[in-house]
Amino acid sequence: MRNVRIINGIPATKSRYGSHYGERVIEIGGEKYREWIPWRSKLSALILKGHEIEFRGDERVLYLGASTGTTLSHLADVIDEGVIYAVEYSAKPFIKLLELAKERENVIPLLYDASKPWLYSGIVEKVDFIYQDVAQRNQVGILKANADFFLKNDGSFLLMVKAKSIDSTAEPKEVFDAVVEKISRDFSILETGSLEPYHKDHIFILGVKI
Repeated sequence: MRNVRIINGIPATKSRYGSHYGERVIEIGGEKYREWIPWRSKLSALILKGHEIEFRGDERVLYLGASTGTTLSHLADVIDEGVIYAVEYSAKPFIKLLELAKERENVIPLLYDASKPWLYSGIVEKVDFIYQDVAQRNQVGILKANADFFLKNDGSFLLMVKAKSIDSTAEPKEVFDAVVEKISRDFSILETGSLEPYHKDHIFILGVKI
């Protein structure tokens, strides 16, 4: 992934900015890199496990479930010439997200419920990529609704699935199999994989709108 390198066994993003959530900033050859802690970021864990997602750096991205901006801050380093629309519903983490947006011109914070994309349809343009990390039961429905509104034809998505958020009583594999089957009805799935040992009972699903 562009602007990312592995330093001391941990991903790090090339950045013009300082620490956002207490991560170390390392200088190499006159350039600053922000340590991207895989136990705190599912996208970092995905990278560390050897999976690759290609970005040009000028994409339009819709980020669903931005929280305080931990992963978002690193994705903003990667998409440094594009725009990231960052949706978060909870007011408390949104305060921290606003701090990030004040520093980063490519981050547009949106205090909305990701399950109601029509509420922010007048703000968000068509996007190349959707990143979703929403701990809600209807994760598939949220992805589909937002893709219908915003994702370009042949646009990509990355969905982080937490089994316990969907069904706390079922076996994680059963939950994951059901999610993959539902998503395959409307999208072309490119890759799936576990985020163990960094995130228990989580998988990622990378796919394309068809």
